[in-house]
Amino acid sequence: MHTLRSVTLDAPAKINLTLDVLGIRPDGYHEVTMVMQTVSLVDTVRLEKRASGISLSIDGNVALEADETNLAYRAAKHFFQTQKVTGGVHIHLMKRIPMAAGLAGGSTDAAAVIKGLSILYQPTPCRQDLLDMCASIGSDVPFCYEGGTMLATGRGEILERLPDAPAFFVVLAKPKAAVSTAWVYKRADAFGALPHPATETMLEAIRSQDVESIKKHLKNVLEVVTIEEYPEIRRLKDFMEMHGAAALMSGSGPTVFGLLEGRAEAEVLLTKLRHEFPGTESFLSWTIPKAPPAETQSSTAKIEERG
Repeated sequence: MHTLRSVTLDAPAKINLTLDVLGIRPDGYHEVTMVMQTVSLVDTVRLEKRASGISLSIDGNVALEADETNLAYRAAKHFFQTQKVTGGVHIHLMKRIPMAAGLAGGSTDAAAVIKGLSILYQPTPCRQDLLDMCASIGSDVPFCYEGGTMLATGRGEILERLPDAPAFFVVLAKPKAAVSTAWVYKRADAFGALPHPATETMLEAIRSQDVESIKKHLKNVLEVVTIEEYPEIRRLKDFMEMHGAAALMSGSGPTVFGLLEGRAEAEVLLTKLRHEFPGTESFLSWTIPKAPPAETQSSTAKIEERG
């Protein structure tokens, strides 16, 4: 009999095709409705079984603490506490997704930890139990666990599977600034009334696979809030649009993404961005469809066995 000893998974970033804020909930969170999309920029998360305890190491050009404050560590701790399994894990993160960027870098690492531990330790919770576990760690973690194209409501943890969005190349540009999600939402409250929700129009465009309508109806109500403090976002967005991309700030920012249908056009835009904005982290990625279930991820999860 073989025993799984380690597993390596990709942890993809996300972008928001829409983000509407509908108000503050009684629990203090904001009620949102948004269309979220997985893209191909990934962190790599490797989990190795240990007899006990949780440890964490990190590679990549990021100033990220490898301790209990890290969402990946918190995800592992929550998994062992709730699943009542005996054992431990060493988590190694190879970070590529920028931090505090509106791309769910921490949330996707946490989701990969839960997915990987469920492979290594094979507890028997149902899918909803795993998603509830994700939601207890962070609002974006359930989406990152599921992936693909989804409508997210509530505080972001209530998910509805949508048809996969049409394929786009996605140019990502993250200015030097690190933006706090909590700060952006607090500032949004001070703005008062935000623009009329745009998500319904985007849902129609995705369901009809209307590429032009999707590009036309990108909308993030937090964009105006963040741009006021970080005008570089506006400059990046204008630059992308000037070069033919449909552009929007993702999440609470400051990353701006541009959608293009052709790889050549996306590569040209990326080259021009790197020349015009040398202090900006920029990446070429593309939309990716719904991930297969964790237990069948032969293309993205590398599992090692020792007999």
